[in-house]
Order: sequence, then C-alpha cells, then structure tokens
Amino acid sequence: MLSRLSLASFSDFIRTVLGAALTVVLLSPTSHGSDAATQAVAQMPGLIAFWTFGEEAGQTRCSSGTKEKLPLEEVGGPINRIEGGAFSGYSAQFDGQHYFRIPYAELGGLNISGKGAKVSMFAVVRVRSGKTIAGIWSEGKGAGDDSGTRQYAMLMDMPTYGGPNKLTPHISSEGGVTHRADGSKFPWCADYAAGKTSLPRDEWMTLGFTYDGQFIRAYFNGVLDAQDFDAEKQKRTDPYFTNEGPDGGSRGINPFYHGRGIFAYESTKHAQTKIAPSDFTVGSRLVMGGKLREALVGDMAGLAVFSRALSNEEMTTLHAAALR
Repeated sequence: MLSRLSLASFSDFIRTVLGAALTVVLLSPTSHGSDAATQAVAQMPGLIAFWTFGEEAGQTRCSSGTKEKLPLEEVGGPINRIEGGAFSGYSAQFDGQHYFRIPYAELGGLNISGKGAKVSMFAVVRVRSGKTIAGIWSEGKGAGDDSGTRQYAMLMDMPTYGGPNKLTPHISSEGGVTHRADGSKFPWCADYAAGKTSLPRDEWMTLGFTYDGQFIRAYFNGVLDAQDFDAEKQKRTDPYFTNEGPDGGSRGINPFYHGRGIFAYESTKHAQTKIAPSDFTVGSRLVMGGKLREALVGDMAGLAVFSRALSNEEMTTLHAAALR
C-alpha cells in the first residue's frame, strides 16, 4: 500500500485526461499491504494474471485472484523479498542478475496474440536502473535480424525512436523487426508508444499500458502520459511514422497507432525463420534465449496483465488501489 504523496511541484502531479485534472503521484508503500487494494485489481474484468510478490525468496510466485496460477520461476537463483508492497506488504527485489519466467508452453491466457488481440499491463515499481518490466519479448541476434518472437512488453528508456528515459510499451506484429508498408525493414522493432514524462529513479510509481488493436497507450501514475507527435524531436522522421498512420497521416507517439495485431508463433510457419517462441519474463527480456544486460535493478510490488484494453478511468482506479 502506498502511503504518502510527493509534492515535488504542481505540474509534476497534475495531468489532463480528456480535460479532467487528476492528482496522481505516489511514493512509498507501507509494510502491510491492503486486502481492499488487492480486491480492486482482482475484480477488474479481463484480468489474466496478478502477482503481488508476497512469497519469500526461493518460493514460486503465483497469480492472485485468477483462474490460472501462472507460477513465476526464479532464473539465476533466489530473488529476495523485501518489506513494503502495495498489495501483499512485500516486494520482489531485482538485482539485474536474476529474473522470473513462465515457459512458453505454460503461458495459458498470457499468450495474447493474433490480429484482433488486445492487452493491458499494470505495474508498481521502484526502478534504479534497467529497461525491462515484463512481457513476451524474445529478440533476435541483433540489428537487422528478423528472427525474433516478440509479442508485447512493458519496456523503458528506448531512445532510438524518441523514448529516452520514458515508458515505452511495445507491440510487435512481425515478431522480428518492424516492416514498412512496402516490405522494407527497420533494424529494430520500432512499434512503441513513448510517454512524455521522464521516469524518476529510486521512487515508487505505477506504470501501465493498453493496446486496443489500434493504438498503444502509455500511462504514468494512473494517467495517460500523452505526448504530441514531433517527428524531428522524437527521431520519427521515417515515412513509416509520418505517412503510414490513420488516413495516411502520422502514427503519433502516445497514443501510437499500431493496427496490425500481435505476433502469433506458428511452428509450421516459423520453425525455419524464427527463434523459439518466447517465454513470459519479468525483470528481463530475452535475446537468443539469454538474459539481456538491460535487466531490471529495483523493486516490484505488483504486476497485472489483462486480455483487453483498460479505459483511462480503469487505469486510474488501479493506481488509486496502490495508494490504499
């Protein structure tokens, strides 16, 4: 449970959503958590997984309030539990060397994919360094390689296409690198929204994203972190960004237009061209089956995944639950 507000500046915690101003900045969790907070998340429609990280190091972390337990396995050794957490009263402590995974064969409802797929994710985190929260995101061999099996992920600090120190939720329809309309390819996956706010370090915050089959939206502390499109400033001058959006216009940046759905791995189709399908990972993402150097250093007090696009109001509700 998050117990106090940081009064850094008026502009830091006043955000506009459809003309409504909301105060949304959170800081530190108490040591006891809240059953009411947990129920607020568990009762939200479309919930697939919800981890509250109350288990001790060495124990399997299971999803709360869902049909599937979706146990998270520790990779690299035990992941410490520390006091202070929005839901269980505890948090998982990531050191950049260990992370959680669910094998691809055991993903169950987390395996969200296909043309009409929709997804949302919400996390309560305190980040010291690193770029990965969670997702199904296995990258290929490097720049220009199209063998990845990316699906969706909550990532941070991706400066290549205008997301330095910002929340940058990704959706991939190709699994590998992004393809332009004419079939030419980017060196990387370029399909992500980028919020406006520079993410604080070593402070508790909530991060979220939604994908409704058309637009990716990034949320900071419960509110859509909207940002106007500026091709030059955001390094999005490629025609893919400027001319391949709705009605031949720009794709925007937050919201970001991505109307091609989520990659679905098919063994008969992809066995020769793609690496193995991706696991679901928390605190790291995969490249050729191995942990990247951009693993999370910090603490996580809650993580939820939904099989639909939450509304602005619902994302604010999740943030408010973490304040209880």
